[in-house]
Amino acid sequence: MPLFLDRHDAPGATAVEIAAAHALDVRVQDHHGVRYVTYWFDEAAGKVFCLAEGPDRAALEAVHREAHGLVADDIIEVGDGPINAFLGPIPQHPVGEAYVDAAVRAILFTDLCGSTRQTQVLGDDGHLALLREHDAIVRTALDGHGGREIKHTGDGIMASHRSVVSAVECAISIQRSVADRNRDAAIPFEVRIGISAGEPVADHHDLFGAAVQLAARLCDAAAPGGIAVSTAVRELCVGKRLDFDCTGPIGLKGFAEPVLIHQVVWA
Repeated sequence: MPLFLDRHDAPGATAVEIAAAHALDVRVQDHHGVRYVTYWFDEAAGKVFCLAEGPDRAALEAVHREAHGLVADDIIEVGDGPINAFLGPIPQHPVGEAYVDAAVRAILFTDLCGSTRQTQVLGDDGHLALLREHDAIVRTALDGHGGREIKHTGDGIMASHRSVVSAVECAISIQRSVADRNRDAAIPFEVRIGISAGEPVADHHDLFGAAVQLAARLCDAAAPGGIAVSTAVRELCVGKRLDFDCTGPIGLKGFAEPVLIHQVVWA
C-alpha cells in the first residue's frame, strides 16, 4: 500500500494528548484499511506528523475523522526511501505512550569546488581521485556527527541530520579535515557547504522540498572553504558555541525574495 505522511497543526497540545489521539487512530484504522506506523510530535512548535499506510488520502482522513475529528492540514504521499533517508530510523514506541520527537531535519549539501577545471587540468582520473578524497572526508564527518547520506550529487554529497547543531558541527569538521589534508597535499582542493532546516512538506512532489532547494542554493552561494546557512539554522544554534557572520540578503535562484545568509566562522 502507499505510504503517507500527514501534518497537523496542534498548538497547545501535550504529548499525552497526542499519544491518546494516536491510540484512537490505531483502534479504528482497520475499518478503513489503514495502518498507522508512527508519529512525530514537536511540542514546542505544536505540530504533529503521522506516518501511515493506506489505500489513499481519503482513507487516512476517514480514520482521523472517526477517531477524534482532528483532520490533517496536509497529507503527502511518500516512499520508503525518502522517509528513511530524511527522517532516519522510524520511532518505535508503544501505542498510547507519550513522547516527543520533532520531525525537523537539517539538510546539508557539499560541493567540490572547481570540478570542471580539475577535469581539464588533471583529466578524469585526477578529478575522480580528488572527488574520492572529498567523499571519504564527508562520510567520516557524517558518521561522527549523526548524519545520514541521502545521495551523491556528482560533485558533492547531500545529507540529513536530526540535530541542526550537529549538522553545523559536521560541516566544520569537514572544512577542518580538508584544510588539514591540503597542508601536505601536492594538489589542494576546496569544498563549499550549504545547510538549511525544515519540516516535511510537499513541494514539487519532493519530501522536504523547500528546505532541500534552499540548502542547495546556499551551497552554491558559499565561498570556497565556506559554510553558508539559513536564518532558521542560525536561530536553532542560539546558545551554542558557534559563531556566524551575516552576509545577506542575497538573491538565490528559484527564490522570489533575497535570502538572508549566515556564514559559519570555523577557522
